[in-house]
Amino acid sequence: MLSSSAAAAPAKRRAPARVLPGFNITLGYTLMYLSLIVLIPLSALVFKTFTLTWDQFWTAVTGPRVMASYRLTFGAALIAALVNVVFGLLVAWVLVRYQFFGKKVVDALVDLPFALPTAVAGISLTALLAGNGWVGQYLEPLGIQLAFNPNGIVIALIFIGLPFVVRTVQPVLEDAEKELEEAATCLGASRWQTFSKVIFPSIAPALLTGFAMAFARGMGEYGSVIFIAGNMPMISEITPLIIIGKLEQYDYAGATAVATVMLVISFILLLIINGLQAWQRRHSGAPV
Repeated sequence: MLSSSAAAAPAKRRAPARVLPGFNITLGYTLMYLSLIVLIPLSALVFKTFTLTWDQFWTAVTGPRVMASYRLTFGAALIAALVNVVFGLLVAWVLVRYQFFGKKVVDALVDLPFALPTAVAGISLTALLAGNGWVGQYLEPLGIQLAFNPNGIVIALIFIGLPFVVRTVQPVLEDAEKELEEAATCLGASRWQTFSKVIFPSIAPALLTGFAMAFARGMGEYGSVIFIAGNMPMISEITPLIIIGKLEQYDYAGATAVATVMLVISFILLLIINGLQAWQRRHSGAPV
């Protein structure tokens, strides 16, 4: 028989069983995997760039063709990401708020750019928009040329970037509280007021995230662009093509120098976007 003191003593609580190993082991595996996949390759990129002198680095990253490629790459990626923010929101809205025949097919087609090889996407768009293509043959007599110039680059980046915005905004719209919209309507708010004051603040962080992902993908896109761009120096030559060209000329240090500039600019832009997201969440009352 247990003594009264032993019976009165509270039973020790068992620590909850954990599916994954302890924090130290999990953190070690995480850091090792992150180092192998991300940190070591990026470090090699930077260290190879350091083999250049400052004058050689500056010459490599500020040449006329390289500067023209910067303007085209970042400008086309920005335009495509902005277009995808608008139309990606519309696609996500239709998929969440409406029921129609073939909805599942449309929902599956959104992910097509994820599954389709980028080279296949570039060839398909070129066959469609070139002067002898299904669409281009009717537009070119009107003076509208969509292939083999910067217009084709923007179209290709819109195609590959749309799923990022749709798949980022769609779950947020599904979780949105429709009672707030109904309350705003009952209080006399117009459709635009309901959208701008109730719906948009809740989806703005997701829109920024989708914009950042589409923008980042557009800056590094290569396969779907080279077939439709024309690749004319100073006109339709993107920065990844400049890097590939330097590698083919065995100018590894020059290629890594241009790639380092792209890496730094991309990192700064992502930091700015993440700061905007944190600011939006802080002012909307959501956890940062």
